[in-house]
Amino acid sequence: MSCCWGYAAHNGPDKWAESYPVANGRRQSPIDIVPSDASYDSGLKPLSLRYDPSTCLDILNNGHSFQVTFVDDTDSSTLRDGPVSGIYRLKQFHFHWGSTDKTGSEHTVDGTSYPAELHLVHWNTKYGSFAEAADKPDGLAVVGVFLTIGADNASLQKLTDSFGAIKTKGKQTSFANFDPATLLPDCLKYWTYDGSLTTPPLLESVTWIVCKEPISVSSAQMAKFRALLFSAEGEAERCMVDNYRPPQPLKGRRVRASFQ
Repeated sequence: MSCCWGYAAHNGPDKWAESYPVANGRRQSPIDIVPSDASYDSGLKPLSLRYDPSTCLDILNNGHSFQVTFVDDTDSSTLRDGPVSGIYRLKQFHFHWGSTDKTGSEHTVDGTSYPAELHLVHWNTKYGSFAEAADKPDGLAVVGVFLTIGADNASLQKLTDSFGAIKTKGKQTSFANFDPATLLPDCLKYWTYDGSLTTPPLLESVTWIVCKEPISVSSAQMAKFRALLFSAEGEAERCMVDNYRPPQPLKGRRVRASFQ
């Protein structure tokens, strides 16, 4: 199954531990964030995100989500401060979403789901490359942003406008000069905890930074996400929906808040 994990009953999150035993590890993600259990940490710095739109490279349907990739050979698009030390470079961002507007986010807040969640994936430049950082305890930092149903989001529109070219698995097209900062909420208050990738290989290498404030997405825009396909061209069409992992046990981890 390691070649072909997915989100269906036969290869979905419940089955991942068969090929990836770390699925039952000590620091798995996502989690349910319980704000009343999160401890305010006055030592947490504000997040510093500096993104250069010229580093935006392409957009890809990888059969699990769509992913926007960035050139990461210089410190042009970076995350600093917040709960991490050093410089983390942006590698890619992608989304997780549901089959309806009721569920789809990976993290939940007090048990409540959002219709989608954005993940901006960064790697620690003290390691030589994304690949080298990917399995280190402090190798990755992912910023999570919830999407909530509301007005059309002009930045998301740029993404959905390109979906025609990447409808099926394996399709890729160039996607230049997109500024991921336009997908961030105005307020960058966050929760943070030590976790993992939420897709196989589920490596326990992620410092999670989950923004408290969501961004808006319209129902019509969410429908466009769901029109993408898990399947490759020529295969039976399977709509890309419910590509999220449910919350995992906290197992004694602390969730800290940058705000009171």
